[in-house]
Formats: sequence, C-alpha cells, structure tokens
Amino acid sequence: MSLKDDYESRSEKLVEPILKKHGFTLYDVEYVKEAGTYYLRLYIDKEGGITIDDCEAVSREFSDLLDSEDFIPDAYILEISSPGLGRQLKKDRHFMNSIGEEVEVKLFSPVNGSKEHTGILKAYTGKTVTVQTEDGAEIEFDRAGISVIRLTVDF
Repeated sequence: MSLKDDYESRSEKLVEPILKKHGFTLYDVEYVKEAGTYYLRLYIDKEGGITIDDCEAVSREFSDLLDSEDFIPDAYILEISSPGLGRQLKKDRHFMNSIGEEVEVKLFSPVNGSKEHTGILKAYTGKTVTVQTEDGAEIEFDRAGISVIRLTVDF
C-alpha cells in the first residue's frame, strides 16, 4: 500500500464516527500534491446536500483528531466539501448508486471516433461501464480506458 493510500484509508476510518454522528456519508478521500502543496480532501454528503456549516463542523472535529493522531508527517491543507453536482464516479459504490443517471465519459483513446460520450449509465460490472446514448445505442467502455466519468449537470 502506498503512503497516499495509507493516509486516505486512515483518514476514512478516523472521520467515519464524526460523519455518523452528524448523519453524513463519506463520498471520497483524496491525498494529493498540487503545485508543491499537499491537500487532504474529504468529500462528504447527506440527503438534501451539504452546507458550509456542515463542512465547518466536520472540519473542526476532524482537524483535532488529525492533530492528535499525527500520522501525516508532511505539511498539508485539509479541505472538507461536498462532492458537487457533477461529481466524479471513482468507486464501485459510486457507479452502482448512479445507475440510471446521465454521465459524461472521457476516454484515453477514441471509441466510435470520439474520446467523449454522454448518456445514461445503464450497467457497471467493475471492469466495464455501459452507457445508453441519446439515439438509444448502448456503448460498453472498458473501465481502464476511462480517464474521467462524472454525473452531468443540467440547468
């Protein structure tokens, strides 16, 4: 297990009781380095959506726990937020919970002449993702060939 995976896993276990207490769920955890700065990002969710006050409450409690556990030796910025409307699908549960939703798929290599496809998520097997396009055609994508898949946002 890489340090990144270890930090994410330990953070997930540490924050779960806080989220449970508030009636929130954990959508995702990321430990990333961007422009020379490390970030520990937690994306939380609840029925009806997350507010700034929700993020602040979790941040205060979780920050204290992180300070006491002190398992990340690098300096980092803690960010707590909602996964947003156009949330990225990364984990198996994200895919399973999004069956029937409209998604945008971006690929590493073109399929049917395009690297971008939009449609309804019809099926997910762990290795493949099936999307029904607007014209009714179903396209099956190899998950390893997908660079990003996210829910679409309609206004």
